[in-house]
Amino acid sequence: MNPLQRIQTSLPGVLELRSTVFRDARGFFLETYHQVQFSELGISEAFVQDNHSCSVKGTLRGLHYQLRNPQAKVCRVIEGEALDIAVDIRVGSPNFGKSVSIVLSSKCHNQIYLPPGFAHGFLALTERVQFLYKCSEFYDPKDERGILWSDPDLAIDWGVESPLVSEKDAKCPTLASVSKEFLPHYSPK
Repeated sequence: MNPLQRIQTSLPGVLELRSTVFRDARGFFLETYHQVQFSELGISEAFVQDNHSCSVKGTLRGLHYQLRNPQAKVCRVIEGEALDIAVDIRVGSPNFGKSVSIVLSSKCHNQIYLPPGFAHGFLALTERVQFLYKCSEFYDPKDERGILWSDPDLAIDWGVESPLVSEKDAKCPTLASVSKEFLPHYSPK
């Protein structure tokens, strides 16, 4: 039996993952990544890069994606809580423009898996959030793209009106204004 629990979200392919946590008087232990267990759950990408960010409460990072080298991601929080958002931006997808949100928590130890072709962002919900994520492709600053976090057509409920966003993220276009050549394309399996 796989000690990693797979929970399907409302967006096909986007998964919440929950590991078995072993607790005793010393604290806890859990496996956050085990290639064989991930493969048994249908996550077969090889992850090539780990990233770590620290954010203060109210910081919103996203919605980011890479076009030529789309990244699958496995994200988790090791301090605090974050509202994690995945948006299907694959041209031709039956779920194009739909999003899903999951609260990632250091207490719950849950993770989210996003397949390639999704825009990703998160909002720091606690005073300090340490956010870790694995990527299946290397980050390429020339390939980085974004969708406006407050795109009215996406109607994402971030729960805040004026988050702390970077100048770059504040200038991202709406999904409707991005030419299809600058979006990933859906390929049914």
